[in-house]
Amino acid sequence: MYPVLTLCPVCKNEMNVTRLHCPSCETVVEGRFATGHFANLSQEQLDFIFTFVRCEGKLTRVETELGISYPTIRNRLHEVIRALGYEPGKDESPDVSDEKRRTVLEDLDLGKISPEDAMRMLRGEEEKQ
Repeated sequence: MYPVLTLCPVCKNEMNVTRLHCPSCETVVEGRFATGHFANLSQEQLDFIFTFVRCEGKLTRVETELGISYPTIRNRLHEVIRALGYEPGKDESPDVSDEKRRTVLEDLDLGKISPEDAMRMLRGEEEKQ
């Protein structure tokens, strides 16, 4: 058995799965079938994901199981995230200290700043002049 090709070996465009076959009863189903998000991952990336999930996302356990360092684990995870079409860290909220968060919320409550300004400050964006 070979994994399903997701990219055409000639033109590199996305391939479509159009035929499924059951080797036990010889049933054949034809149509257009989605391959899913993980179809474009390499076997190495899939193995990493299975290990990551089996270790419940605990990086110290992944380190021990795979015998690789924390930075290598982060790099592999970022490769998988990119292969799935996302940019690592893009959705992370900025580090805003508890003190700054409290100050912003107090200023909002006192009417010193608008809700829009409060949201901008809590996202870590610079204040407008």
